[in-house]
Amino acid sequence: MHFLKILSWLIFIAINIFLLYHLVFPVFLFIVHWFLPKNPDILLKRYKKITDKEFDFAVITAAHQETMFIAPFVDSLIRQEYQNFVIYVVADDCDISGLHFSDDKVVLLNPESPLHSKIKSIKYAIDHFRREHDALVIFDSDNLAHPDFLKNLNHYFQRGFAAVQANMLSKNLDSGFARMDAMGHTYYNFLERKIKMELGLTSAILGLGIAMDMDLYRRVVYKNNLGGFDKKLQVNLTLSVPMIAYAGDVIVYDEKVENAAAFEKQRTRWIFTYFEYFKDSIFLFRKSFKPFNAGRLLLAISMLRPPMILTISVSIICMASCFLIFPVFGWIWLAIFILFTINFILIVASQSQQEGVWKALFSIPALLFRQIKSLLKIKQAKKNFLQTEHKKVLYINEVLHKI
Repeated sequence: MHFLKILSWLIFIAINIFLLYHLVFPVFLFIVHWFLPKNPDILLKRYKKITDKEFDFAVITAAHQETMFIAPFVDSLIRQEYQNFVIYVVADDCDISGLHFSDDKVVLLNPESPLHSKIKSIKYAIDHFRREHDALVIFDSDNLAHPDFLKNLNHYFQRGFAAVQANMLSKNLDSGFARMDAMGHTYYNFLERKIKMELGLTSAILGLGIAMDMDLYRRVVYKNNLGGFDKKLQVNLTLSVPMIAYAGDVIVYDEKVENAAAFEKQRTRWIFTYFEYFKDSIFLFRKSFKPFNAGRLLLAISMLRPPMILTISVSIICMASCFLIFPVFGWIWLAIFILFTINFILIVASQSQQEGVWKALFSIPALLFRQIKSLLKIKQAKKNFLQTEHKKVLYINEVLHKI
């Protein structure tokens, strides 16, 4: 009985330390940020240019049961100043009779049997490459690429980076849920990518706008074809390259969810993939010590961090417990929680690159409520991919005109 009591206390203390780290460390990073160079051009000049090569990019997007975004996506790529690329559009389970592209840079693929998987669609595109490419860039079908996307991306590959994450901005901010979606991304983009690049550490990736050397991608073996595409890829890339770069000047526009149902579905999928790939996060954590790699360790710790709703919920429980057991520690908990909240607001307010994102700060209570609902629906993610529905058909010129 005495042993179990001691063990319970140790577990309780460990949980408190783990949660406090994730509340305090963002504050430290935000303070450090103000003493570091922030301009992408300045950051890039740290790394010596090792070649003048114009890399050959395979641009891949997978459309699933909808084709309305294909034409706008292709249009944004055709307008690129950089021209050494081929676009591979995998129209999975789609009717492509209304799609016609005259540009020979566009390869439209329509699998005979439905794939129903982004992972399978990417593999299908690779199996149908027109030529051997140096690197591939993965997009979602509703994405739009800035006209300078590939030109700026090439600069990073010329400096020896074999994996580069683009800067994702929103193509729609005209609803409260879209702004809440963008707000969450703004916060985590700063913590997991922007500040990491400023510190010269490996960055976290997204499931879109990620570019990598072809050989790197071919080494990835997926556990299954349900969600988590970026989780498995991130572990493999982190173990294979010295640093995943974050390119703030390589911009991709993504559609944000616009209603409660889509918001909850998206969060449910994210929570599910956190638990589904938890073992991969532990594996990366262990690999960070032999040999020791600070960037890899910080990334592994961030992958182990529970989704925001779980972090906040368990933190409140720990804080309440401390008030009952050790009131002094309860007050310390409360002070740190307030500091975390203020820091969250400051990061969103200062790091938002698009007008209107900060307005979502007034919707935080609604955000937490929807997060709780998404947590209760996690079992649904085991049965299907819970694909997020998109509706905003915009062309790149329309998006740029709004900026």
